[in-house]
Amino acid sequence: MDSCGNLLVIADKSEVYDVLKSSPAGVDIQLFFCGKGEDIPAFIKAHGIRIAVLDVEDPPAADLELLKRLKKFDPRLTAVVVGPPAPPDEILEWIEQGASDVLSRPLEAGALVEALQKILEKCVLRRETFILEKRLEKKYVFHGIVSKSPAMYEVFSQIESVAKYFTSVLITGETGTGKDLVARAIHELSDVRNARLVACDCASIPENLFESELFGYVRGAFTGADRTKRGLFEEAQGGTIFLDEIGEIPAPVQAKLLRVMENRQFRPLGSNEIKYANVRVIAATNCDLGRAIKSGVFREDLLHRLNRVSISLPPLRERMEDVPLLIRHFLEILNRAYGKDLEGVSRDVQKLFLKLPWPGNVRELENALHGAAMVAKKDFIDIDDLSKDLRKAAAAPVRTPSPVGGELTSLDEVEKDYIVYVLRTTSHNLKKSAGILGVSRTTLYNKMAKYGIARE
Repeated sequence: MDSCGNLLVIADKSEVYDVLKSSPAGVDIQLFFCGKGEDIPAFIKAHGIRIAVLDVEDPPAADLELLKRLKKFDPRLTAVVVGPPAPPDEILEWIEQGASDVLSRPLEAGALVEALQKILEKCVLRRETFILEKRLEKKYVFHGIVSKSPAMYEVFSQIESVAKYFTSVLITGETGTGKDLVARAIHELSDVRNARLVACDCASIPENLFESELFGYVRGAFTGADRTKRGLFEEAQGGTIFLDEIGEIPAPVQAKLLRVMENRQFRPLGSNEIKYANVRVIAATNCDLGRAIKSGVFREDLLHRLNRVSISLPPLRERMEDVPLLIRHFLEILNRAYGKDLEGVSRDVQKLFLKLPWPGNVRELENALHGAAMVAKKDFIDIDDLSKDLRKAAAAPVRTPSPVGGELTSLDEVEKDYIVYVLRTTSHNLKKSAGILGVSRTTLYNKMAKYGIARE
């Protein structure tokens, strides 16, 4: 039976259980009973419980603590509390601790059944929404790149446009933004998709090995060259070579790379034979090559050759709407890799992930989920599964603006300061700022006018 309809009555007496069992109302549930002294979390996990009815005794302190523990164990558990009549502040405390409904004794079967019927309807709606989201996710995957961000849609359009032309491409973006995925997508959409895509991480090659790595060498070319070895350009013949971290190539090799791109010719180290390189070059960097040119460590003419077409990737902090999509995408991969059945992350984890700046971008998010997935003991990732640094970030208090002279700040001043902060973070992109603030652009314009915030 669907776990949405698996209901657990937690009580020391069977009164609530008997009421539900004898009720003629049409609530499609399978009933379970568990005493308060039993291992309730284990029972919930073993029977796929999604709804619990907690029978509260007077005084309610112990039962309130029990609800806290159960909600921490499974934040998705829907809890209904049945207890003696209580004042409004006590009812509010139950709600704050995770109860979806609080019913008073003497218990009316109709009221309890009605509450459960509403919960089941929400459960079905959530499942239908989840299925719809899963279908929509496929529309948000472009050759392995997951996004629904307008900025990334522009990147997708660029990829499709440039892929059909056999020209060099320079991909720029911070570390972890997916430059390698863009290179692969360009290759897969090109006319040479059936040839090889050869990747070269320029940052990992020792300076004295660059030339032999790219262009190969013949036997006897140098001490230890006991055989002839093909270089990466020869291996990529007819296809694509991806030069990641292109800014790390030393100056002497830059000159030789420039000649290859200009003449389509190269010579392996120690050889007099000229070889032809019918290869498309895609390069990537996370550094400012313009600054590197000014400092004399990168050739301007090589940049012009590489930069026939430029694709710039936005950092993750500028497309936070992709975080929930990326979480689900990576969890699917991790479930297959680790033989797990993780259904998602807790609400606290999602809230944390949506407020982090992610300096390592998508790769940092993926690594965070990798580590958490390996240690997760539930069917979702919770705060306790995250790394020490992320747990520390989750526990950090919310920072508020420091008022001048220690005086308290009005709500208008706080709002103005936060709007200015968001605008600066998005480089005054009004559409993105309005999205982060959760208001329409018209509302944002009005607030900027109200607080005298200039439009740049």
